[in-house]
Parts: sequence; C-alpha cells; structure tokens
Amino acid sequence: MATAIDIRDLPARLEEALALAAAGHEVILLDGPTPRARLVPYGPAPPRVAGLHAGAIQSAPDFFPADS
Repeated sequence: MATAIDIRDLPARLEEALALAAAGHEVILLDGPTPRARLVPYGPAPPRVAGLHAGAIQSAPDFFPADS
C-alpha cells in the first residue's frame, strides 16, 4: 500500500511518513502531480549467493600479464 505526500507538505508530515515507512509501507513524494521520490522501509540487503551466474563473466586471454 502506498501513501502519496506532496513535498510541500512533507515538513509537517515527516514523522507520519517515517512511521509509515517503518511499518513497511511505501510513501511516494510528489511535486504537484509528478512523483519525485519513493520512501521505503530500510532493511538488510538480501544475502549474496556465490556462483549464481557461473560462467557469465570470462576474462580475455591477455588479461593476465605474461611472465617476464
């Protein structure tokens, strides 16, 4: 569920916007009718998975310097 707040109203509604985001809601910040930003809850990044795209990157044959 998203709540829209005009940026001109944001100083007066900042506590409300932060409480909504902390509760897991999305807050869309509008400049008139134009969306300008999205305030979402902050949380830990999902864990990285090693080997998820195995073989997706390959180095060129000349990437490593030749032995002198």
